[in-house]
Amino acid sequence: MSQGRPPRLTVLRLGHRRERDKRITSHLGLTARAFGANEVVLAGEEDPSPLKTWKSVTDRFGGDFVGKYEGKPMSWLRRASKSDDFTIVHLTMYGQPWRQTIGKIPVNKPVIVVVGGTKVPFEAFQVSDFNVSVGNQPHSEVAALAVFLESWLGPIDEDSIFSGAQMKVIPSDRKKVVIPTEEE
Repeated sequence: MSQGRPPRLTVLRLGHRRERDKRITSHLGLTARAFGANEVVLAGEEDPSPLKTWKSVTDRFGGDFVGKYEGKPMSWLRRASKSDDFTIVHLTMYGQPWRQTIGKIPVNKPVIVVVGGTKVPFEAFQVSDFNVSVGNQPHSEVAALAVFLESWLGPIDEDSIFSGAQMKVIPSDRKKVVIPTEEE
């Protein structure tokens, strides 16, 4: 179902709770990176830990990926919505089915994918261009993001997206194989 890639793909993590969500938020950012996002914007309780994790992984495994913190996420999202320079996709179990919706999401301008942690403000539904569900049952936002991105963007060209890596994983049936990359 891939129809290309947007010029920039941002994942907005709404409602991060420092103690409760630290692993899930770290995993959400790593999933966003692995499936082709350019950045994750963290909103909720300020927490440098996921930002450090994302930077460390990007430094070691390559790519042009950044994480940053936004103290006023709904104001930020509202501005993006009003500018008409972005398409906003909100992943929610209450949205329209992903299989029917992903073909309608344009890739000609930057996209913000909104993923909640705590209860998402109703305004997020209103400012989003698409409210999309990957199933209508409660489950992991990490799973929803992975399914959505893989279905919408298609397979990732790892060699082009993750350039500049210090190390590379070589697929193996029986063991871990990680080699240092050659400096170009």
